[in-house]
Amino acid sequence: MSAKRYSPPLVQGVYAAPTAEGAVRATVTIPGSKSLTNRELIIAAIADGPGRLISPLHSDDSRRMVDALRALGIGIEEEDAGGEFGPDLVVTPGKLHGGVTVDCGQAGTVMRFIAPLAGLAEKDVHLTAHETALHRPMGGLISALRDLGVDIDDEGTWALPFTIRGHGRIRGGRVEIDASASSQFVSGLLLAAPRFDVGLHLVHTGEHLPSLPHIDMTIEALSRRGIRIERPATGEWLVEAGVPRAKEIAIEPDLSNAAPFLAAALVTGGSVSVTGWPVHSTQPGHLLPEILQAMGAHVGRHSGTLTVRSGDGIHGVDIDLSAASELTPTLVGLAAFADSPTTIRGIGHIRLHETDRIAALIENVRALGGEAEELPDGLRIIPRELHGGTWAAFHDHRMATTGALIGLRVPGVEVDDIGTTAKTLPEFTLLWERMLRGDSA
Repeated sequence: MSAKRYSPPLVQGVYAAPTAEGAVRATVTIPGSKSLTNRELIIAAIADGPGRLISPLHSDDSRRMVDALRALGIGIEEEDAGGEFGPDLVVTPGKLHGGVTVDCGQAGTVMRFIAPLAGLAEKDVHLTAHETALHRPMGGLISALRDLGVDIDDEGTWALPFTIRGHGRIRGGRVEIDASASSQFVSGLLLAAPRFDVGLHLVHTGEHLPSLPHIDMTIEALSRRGIRIERPATGEWLVEAGVPRAKEIAIEPDLSNAAPFLAAALVTGGSVSVTGWPVHSTQPGHLLPEILQAMGAHVGRHSGTLTVRSGDGIHGVDIDLSAASELTPTLVGLAAFADSPTTIRGIGHIRLHETDRIAALIENVRALGGEAEELPDGLRIIPRELHGGTWAAFHDHRMATTGALIGLRVPGVEVDDIGTTAKTLPEFTLLWERMLRGDSA
């Protein structure tokens, strides 16, 4: 084992998005899922022995989670297994000691998953974040933790930064939460719940619960390690107290990070394949094949590889994307070249992501000559001829990759900060340019 930290390749600053000279034809391998990596790290940290994450994601978000768990007393070592995208992670559970500050950066999963875990620590844990992420919703989670008996000092802000005054245990029991702002509130509580004294009976009280696949992902990850979870009604979960089993877990490719690569096939009139596509997955990106088919793609699977080929053009759609809102930026990039308007609904909550994604997408599309309208819970793209110009990343990785996607067809597009892709895919520009060369995975 080695204590040396793996550093993935990264391009920073202004990125002149390359324009495709013809139809892209390539096979791409995508690094591991951020959502799965961070969930499995949390579960491994409270398991009954050392475990291993095979082919995890190494990015800003996952590094923040690793650093947070190490600060709390969990042993995490890197072990080279010859993987293209970095080493495996060996996780050794330990007593959560607290007495530390955790900087969550821009990672919503870190702030929402570490907060419940910090309540199990022996001492105070101060949670903060990058200034661009301090606005992200935390009030519903703070309220639920307080109802469970966790002492939280937020100086009345209901937001980061705040201090959790850990006492080494959380009793658990029944608690209500409005998780309309983020499904991560639910996942964060479910992940820590096995170590509560009496488990957890969690009830969502809001009218809307976004990103349900991410909650299913959390439940599946816990169940795989022997934790029993019942769902007696919609928006209600019962978690039995227990200790998750230590295991070796292989992390799936990040299917949402595959989205701009697959979309490149439609934008350029070509064909792109992604290796390692799972037959079953709780990732929201697993919905991509049917969405892309609706927009005019031909989709096929063979021996674990998903292939998307262009058809007779890109078609506009009217779609409820509440289950996979993280795909919105990529679909907006496609919609800009469609043969009819596209309406995306059910995504009002993405106004509270790394940036207000709805406003940012509309601003960027208009800046390049396109037409876009904001809706109460989404947006509408009306295709127009686009021209080159600056595509602002707004400190948001998915905004940056969408700028690169549009640049495939529109010369002169410059993404102002491609380094934001380090949040979940530091290798983005390397893989993007490899795809354009037609290299195999």
